[in-house]
Amino acid sequence: MAEWYKINNAEELDSPALLVYHDRISDNIRLAREISKDSSLLRPHVKTHKMREIAKMMLEAGIRKFKCATIAEAEMLAMSGCADVLLAYQPTKVKALRLLELTAAYPEVRFSCLIDNIETAGMLSGVFKGQVLEVFIDLNTGMNRTGIAPEKAAALFQECRKLENILVAGLHAYDGHIRDTDPGKRTQRADETFRITQEALQSMDGGPLKVIMGGSPTFPIHARRKNVETSPGTFVFWDEGYGKALPDMPFTCAAVLLSRVVSIIDEQTLCLDLGHKSVAAENPLQQRVRFLNAPEAEMLSQSEEHLVVRVPRGEPHRIGDLWYGIPYHICPTVALYETAHVVKDRRLTEEWEILARKRKIRT
Repeated sequence: MAEWYKINNAEELDSPALLVYHDRISDNIRLAREISKDSSLLRPHVKTHKMREIAKMMLEAGIRKFKCATIAEAEMLAMSGCADVLLAYQPTKVKALRLLELTAAYPEVRFSCLIDNIETAGMLSGVFKGQVLEVFIDLNTGMNRTGIAPEKAAALFQECRKLENILVAGLHAYDGHIRDTDPGKRTQRADETFRITQEALQSMDGGPLKVIMGGSPTFPIHARRKNVETSPGTFVFWDEGYGKALPDMPFTCAAVLLSRVVSIIDEQTLCLDLGHKSVAAENPLQQRVRFLNAPEAEMLSQSEEHLVVRVPRGEPHRIGDLWYGIPYHICPTVALYETAHVVKDRRLTEEWEILARKRKIRT
C-alpha cells in the first residue's frame, strides 16, 4: 500500500514517538505460524517487543511457548498468561534468586533457563532447593558469545544429572551469526549448525531431550526440521537491517519512528528531533534509520536529541513537518521508549506500555 505508514491524527502526538501497526503485527504473527506449521514448536523471543499486548496476540494465535532474555521479560510473559517461559540467558546468582521469586509468584508457569558450565548448574541446584528447575544446555555453534563447545556438552549433561533440583530438558543453539543474504548460503550454514547440534544430542544418554534453535534469519530453515523448536524475535516488527539483508523473508515492517523537523539550517540542511536517545545508535550513522517519506535524506550528524540531515536542493520543508523512519535495528530502539502508539486504519488508537524495557517490574 502506498504510504501505508502515514497517520491522519498525529497533531497532538509529541515526537519522537514509536508507532506500531496492529494489522502488520497480526500478519507477521500469522506468517510465523504458517512457516512453523506446528505451533507447539514455535517459541518466539519477546526481546523485540517487550509488551503484554503483543504477547497476548501471540497467545490468541495459538502460540504457547516463549523465550526471553531478562527477568523483567520473563515476568511480563507470566503476567500476560504465558505458561512456558525460557529465560535464554545464563543467570548469575542474583538473577537466579529473582527467577526463584518468579516461580513462587507464578507457580502455574513453567520457567526454564540456560547453562553452559557446571558451576552455574551447581549454583542453581543450591538456589532451587525443594523444587525442580528445567535447564537447557547452551551450545556455542559459532556465535562465540556464550555456550559450551558442542563436543563437551555430553560431559556437562552427565555432571548435571548428579545434581538435585535441576533437570536438563534439552539443548539450545542460537545461530545469530548466520545472516547471509544468499538463501542458499544461509541454509548451508544453518544446516551445519543443526548437524553440530544433532551430534551433541546423540552423544547424550538420558532420554528424550528438546532442541531449541535459531533466530529470525534461520527460522524458516529450522522450522522444516522434525521436533525442533524455533525462536524468531525480530519477525514481529521486522526492521530495515533485516529487510535489506534478508529480502527473501516474507515479513513486513510494523514499527515506525515518528519525527519532526525542529530547525531549518539552510535550504539543504535540516534538524530533526531524532537523537540517539530515540533510535538504536550502535551502527554507523547512515545505518540507523531510513526515512520512508524522505528516502534521499543524508544523515550528517547525530547527538542525544538531534539529527542533522541533508536534503536535495529545491525541495520545500517546514518546521514541524512529520518524518517517518524505519530503524535499522528495532530491538534496542523499542527499549528506548516507554510506550508504543498503536495505529489502526491510519489512526492512532491507543498506547501500549513497553513494560519489559524496565530492569525490574516487581521481582
